[in-house]
Amino acid sequence: MIRVPGDKSITHRALLLAGLAEGESRLSGLLPGEDCRSTAACLRALGVEIPELPLDGSEIRVRSRGAGALRSPSIPLDCGNSGTTARLLLGLLAGLPVTAILTGDASLRSRPMRRVTDPLTRMGARFREDGEPDRLPIQVTGGPLGSLAYISPVASAQVKSALLLAGLTGGVPVTVVEPHASRDHTERMLRLLGVSVEAGPGSVGEDGEGAGGWRVSLKPTSGPLPPLEFQVPGDFSSAAFLAAFALLGGAGREGLRLGGVGLNPTRSTLLQVLGRMGGGVEVIGAGEEEKGTGEPVGDLVLRPVALHATEVGGEEIPGLIDEIPILAVLAARAKGVTRIRDAGELRVKESDRIAALVVNLRALGVEVEEFDDGLAVRGTDAPLCGQVRTFHDHRIAMAFGVLGALPGNDIQVEDPQVVEVSYPGFWALLAELASGSRTSNGEKKGGRQPVVTVDGPAGSGKSSTALAVARALGFRHLDSGALYRGLTLALFRSPVPEANWDDLSESDLSAFSIELEPRGDGFGILLEGEDPGEALRSREVTRRVSRAARIPAVRARLLELQREAAREGGVVTDGRDMGTVVFPDAEVKIFLVADLEERARRRLLQEGRDTSPEAVAEEAKRLRERDRTDEEREVSPLREPADAHVLDTTHLSFPEQVDRIVGWVREHID
Repeated sequence: MIRVPGDKSITHRALLLAGLAEGESRLSGLLPGEDCRSTAACLRALGVEIPELPLDGSEIRVRSRGAGALRSPSIPLDCGNSGTTARLLLGLLAGLPVTAILTGDASLRSRPMRRVTDPLTRMGARFREDGEPDRLPIQVTGGPLGSLAYISPVASAQVKSALLLAGLTGGVPVTVVEPHASRDHTERMLRLLGVSVEAGPGSVGEDGEGAGGWRVSLKPTSGPLPPLEFQVPGDFSSAAFLAAFALLGGAGREGLRLGGVGLNPTRSTLLQVLGRMGGGVEVIGAGEEEKGTGEPVGDLVLRPVALHATEVGGEEIPGLIDEIPILAVLAARAKGVTRIRDAGELRVKESDRIAALVVNLRALGVEVEEFDDGLAVRGTDAPLCGQVRTFHDHRIAMAFGVLGALPGNDIQVEDPQVVEVSYPGFWALLAELASGSRTSNGEKKGGRQPVVTVDGPAGSGKSSTALAVARALGFRHLDSGALYRGLTLALFRSPVPEANWDDLSESDLSAFSIELEPRGDGFGILLEGEDPGEALRSREVTRRVSRAARIPAVRARLLELQREAAREGGVVTDGRDMGTVVFPDAEVKIFLVADLEERARRRLLQEGRDTSPEAVAEEAKRLRERDRTDEEREVSPLREPADAHVLDTTHLSFPEQVDRIVGWVREHID
């Protein structure tokens, strides 16, 4: 089973609402893409404590003193390429006594913002456009707001959410009427936090103005928002690309199973469209998410099918607006002419997606007609060849990447790294599916793959790098740190006094039942046959795991467990002694190094702490002492394996260092 990354739209909203809540929020499944990192960085500048978003979707804890404690940032808030970050922050800040300048990259600075700032101005917020009219950078000065009843000319979740957030922070009622219902993640999450939000067909006033649309109303809440405990489901939009690849036969006759996908009805209209085009999709589950997110979640089973053309438009568009690029690709391989109308909103996404689709489809030899609000695509079964431009748009890149990975096509996608904003590891997974190296449930198949070890000093980024490399290769990540936490938890729960732990022998420790269970792209920890869950990250375990890891019997007890897990290969693992002690015969060994100050800066960023020069210097001092301790350990000291690839990451971006390691592994495989 393949699990797609966390939902991008929900990740943004979870971070923003955690920043408004009072207390410690616990969030997991967050998408670690660049857009969501931009939201996290902006919230940090406003005074919210947010650690780096983990690549494996594991839990983070966000600490905030509530909306009233957010401060005016000392620097502009850089929203990167994320329109969601910019527009939702404009609304959120409008109701707070802060002043901030929002900006972004060249692409974001070309996108319209008055669709949000105009109705917010009617509420009483103040804005100053510091660049081109209707564009970032924009200074927002929040303060007392008045209520709002607004008829939106477009069905836009970003516009609606910005206004609802302004009502929330400003403590005033807000009503928005859209032509059709747009995605409702914000409403669902607000209700979970006890905010009164009503939605349904209706109008703004008694005179019927706005009738026939979709009405959403928020009533102000008293008191602070409670902290969130929230699990983000898999992103339906990301799943759509793999689904299309399987429907077009790219994954073989068995197809694919995609697990844990968010199936919110305001997001999953594509399933209805696919049903009209020929089916090939089975939905399993679609129940409520386990941790009470209010979002339906299920599995998608997809098998190849002959597609035929359809008509798409009207009320369907808001529910599949982000999937139209991949729908156009499916149309290029369907029998007949598929027409997509009423999608003018695509003109103001990360790119003009209508124009981008038309230009690229024509460059490949597909017959296509362009409309102001959509396009018509005539399907063909002829081989498609050529180069496509991404226009710095991740969904354009992924859509044509799917088309290019199909047998018989020869398509080059420029600027492929833009997909990092929403789907890290997409290209490696697509290549594996195309080569047939995974089964229908996502498991690796074929001959034995190598074992890859990633060692290095504290703060060198071993764990995050190893996980990203594993995902890029389709290997499993063996988290040795989690394993040590598991045994530490078992010790803590045992009747053995902590003062006597050092006296335990390997034989004594064999009585503790601890197992590694293969799960997706990693391994789960089982204690006495049960998953300990969040107890592995408890404060009690965190305080004791370093001490437990220094006990020779503990290391010996876990040695064979790790070797057994990696016996079949296809594993990437990290630690202090992976390449020297645990896996001395590993086929590929990596030793990460970086300047001490850079390691200190990264450690502070990862923990969401201050990165001032003074803080970096203090952290560098601690790391220097940690290096000395690790190098002088009697048991498994830190050593560079003699046959390791040494990689200095001081001046490398994270994707660059991952690509370098993946290249070394593939050289070995080839």
